[in-house]
Amino acid sequence: MLEGIVRESIGKSNAKTLKRDGYLIANIYANGVENIAAAFKRGEFARTVRNKETLAFPIKVGDKELNVIVQEYQLHPVTGDAIHVDLRVAVPGQVTNFLVPVKTYGTPKGLKNKGVLIISKKRIKVRGAIENIPASFNLDVSPLDRDDNILIRDIEVPAGCRLMDRPDVAVCGVIKAK
Repeated sequence: MLEGIVRESIGKSNAKTLKRDGYLIANIYANGVENIAAAFKRGEFARTVRNKETLAFPIKVGDKELNVIVQEYQLHPVTGDAIHVDLRVAVPGQVTNFLVPVKTYGTPKGLKNKGVLIISKKRIKVRGAIENIPASFNLDVSPLDRDDNILIRDIEVPAGCRLMDRPDVAVCGVIKAK
């Protein structure tokens, strides 16, 4: 379980001091839950997020234990390190929007025909309760030939979930190389 500290002050100087000491600044929120300003060790946070098996992961801030998902993050423009993250509390039974990552596997047929695989949506907006939300959408791209796409309407969604993007939006596809 990832452990963090509660920030006493939410001012700029406090945040600079924490960042210099190797902490990642975080805001934790949800409907019906009091907002928490927190900070996590940067390395521990990155390790936890990379190794999670579900969309939500447990954290402990102060004396509260919560299940959260990464809602949004900001990266440093030069180094690429995470400098701020917004965490949303996964309240059981509460229907809300989640951004679910897209993972592809296989080698498209179109690569042999001078094509290039383009992934245009890295995360898909899904509405539902956290219990029904998948950890990721795994798409097989091996049958894709040149000028073929996988659209939002082609993705199978678990019961109790609904895709919030338009059905004609392309998630990934193979285009002609220039």
